[in-house]
Amino acid sequence: VHPGYGFLSENPALARACREADLTFVGPGVHQLETFGDKLRGRAAAEAAGVPVLAATSGATDLASAEAFLDEHGALMVKAVAGGGGRGMRIVTERGQLAEALAACAREAELAFGDPAVYVEELLVGARHIEVQIAGDGDRVEHLHERDCTLQRRRQKVVETAPAWTLPAELRVRLQDAAVRLGEHVGYDSVGTVELLVEDDRFAFLECNARLQVEHTVTEEVTGVDLVRLQLGLAAGQRLGALGLYSAPSLRGVALQARVLMESVGPGGEPVPAGGRITSVHVPDGVRVDTLAEDPGDLAGYRTSARYDSLLAKVVVHADEPAALLDAAARALDDLRFEGVDTNAPFLATLLRDPAVRSGEIDTVWLEANGSRLAGATESLPVAEGGATELLPEQEGVLAVRAPMQGTVAAVDVAVGTEVLAGATVAVLEAMKMEHLVVAPASGVVRAVHVAVGDGVPAGHRLLDLEPAEVGAAAAQAEADGDLDEVRADLAEVRERHAFGLDEHRPEAVEKRHRLGKRTARENVEDLIDPGSLIEYGPLVVAAQRKRRSIEELREKTPGDGLVAGIATVGGHAVAVASYDYTVLAGTQGLNNHRKKDRLFEIAEQQRLPLVFFTEGGGGRPGDTDGTGVAGLDCLAFHYMGRLSGLVPLVGVASGRCFAGNAALLGMCDVVIATRDANIGMGGPAMIEGGGLGVHRPEEI
Repeated sequence: VHPGYGFLSENPALARACREADLTFVGPGVHQLETFGDKLRGRAAAEAAGVPVLAATSGATDLASAEAFLDEHGALMVKAVAGGGGRGMRIVTERGQLAEALAACAREAELAFGDPAVYVEELLVGARHIEVQIAGDGDRVEHLHERDCTLQRRRQKVVETAPAWTLPAELRVRLQDAAVRLGEHVGYDSVGTVELLVEDDRFAFLECNARLQVEHTVTEEVTGVDLVRLQLGLAAGQRLGALGLYSAPSLRGVALQARVLMESVGPGGEPVPAGGRITSVHVPDGVRVDTLAEDPGDLAGYRTSARYDSLLAKVVVHADEPAALLDAAARALDDLRFEGVDTNAPFLATLLRDPAVRSGEIDTVWLEANGSRLAGATESLPVAEGGATELLPEQEGVLAVRAPMQGTVAAVDVAVGTEVLAGATVAVLEAMKMEHLVVAPASGVVRAVHVAVGDGVPAGHRLLDLEPAEVGAAAAQAEADGDLDEVRADLAEVRERHAFGLDEHRPEAVEKRHRLGKRTARENVEDLIDPGSLIEYGPLVVAAQRKRRSIEELREKTPGDGLVAGIATVGGHAVAVASYDYTVLAGTQGLNNHRKKDRLFEIAEQQRLPLVFFTEGGGGRPGDTDGTGVAGLDCLAFHYMGRLSGLVPLVGVASGRCFAGNAALLGMCDVVIATRDANIGMGGPAMIEGGGLGVHRPEEI
């Protein structure tokens, strides 16, 4: 405690204790801390102030309530009630993910905040993360403009800019007004940040951080206001006017902060915590680099600790306009060196040079979706070794299970004598505010445990010793498996069901296509993609005609409901791919293949995947009997396809007849590739004749 001041903290109990001891607490009042330290109370305050919020459960939420919420809203975010900083948060899109997500978030919340309570909130897909800096003196609240914190992974910010230059001016004013309105509603009396999610012209309250944030540096650069000095002045009881803040300060240029973390980046873009001893430091000239040392050079000789956050430095750059800013920041990251410890600086430099980042075509999940591509484009990027096992020479035949990264032991799931199967979780490490599972490299018996919960361990630290053995559980499983060459009845049925849709099991249909000089849907898809890369969606569905045909006939004649679709790779890059199957009801659009397209298009939007679509076929299909919709108004495929336009590359391929709904999807593509014999029309022969325009062959259209 500095003489005359108290702790800089978000803890209301500390704030109350400091004031009772006649110490000046640096931060907002107890009421504001109690309000915004609880996410549900913070939401309630935002609603009362007229700030939009997302749909959410109203209190600590159990599995049944979360499942009901998921069924209603389609996707959700699990959040710790007392959370922040990306801890205790998980995205859930399917029921099967929910139980584990709730349990993991509760564990992280308990570890980080001492409170395991979680709730669930509507997931706003495709949103940007914008936050408004505010300052208040208890009577008046003013904004100091906004920051764009959209570039993040696992809900933790990586790069922040000020201002958010991609926002329309009218929307920027609405966000600033909402933040000030919330601050005035609670009588805010310090500096703080109101965080919001923005999608198109919609925005919603996320949380309010009742403190000075890591990224305050960029606001200082563009406003000229020293936020630390401002906070100390407010803590001493001064008014905003006396501190020179009569209105929102004018902006001067643009600024960016890149968070340099002690981590390597794996080939999939995943962060791997790092640590060690810093042997030397080189920082670029003319750039602000904030570290835990007043002079970054003083970090030479410093040994990192797993008990602290992985943030090593903040590289802060200022420029007149965005393009120059991104160039200067990338160069600064190229020049930054912390020898002896891996950092993500090379990865950040690659990130800032990416065309999507430079054009602002990003959202809060963009970095995770593009991490593997960026990692592959980063030159000389150090990748941490897995460090899973090592055979100990002093104990022949015993495996040492080691920490794959620097971290804190959050759980030890075994004891001496425990029998474990290969792949079973033996311990949990907490690193970078997240949980990381350590699994058994082989089946065996635990012979020694060398750590306890709460221990900080460096990468490679010996956690436990495992003696490989055929343990009871493994033996029982092997006995149950019986003859490994025997094909069980249920597996045989699965193979038989899949066979209906494979070309080798449909010789007559394939021969007919080849006789016409055409190719099958699977031939087109397989020649496009990397061998064996297709993850197919819904290959076992059939046409929705159970009232007209037997299930046996539907399986034989309508495999996949006339659509081969899924996720694959082309040249190593992930793509969404689909092909109508002209051998199934002339490639027409049925109820179930529309559902498959809906799911594929949603995934393409969420993961920013290019789409390649082979569109041969006859449009909407009459005769499906199993649906309950009216006039096809529940068909969302065209809406979802439209949402992809301008978001991801769309490539359409047409050969032969392509009419009506099939042609509509083809027409929405950025690139259309057609063979010379293609006939493409919004109306096919039946529609033309029904409109009184005569009888025409498909080849005439």
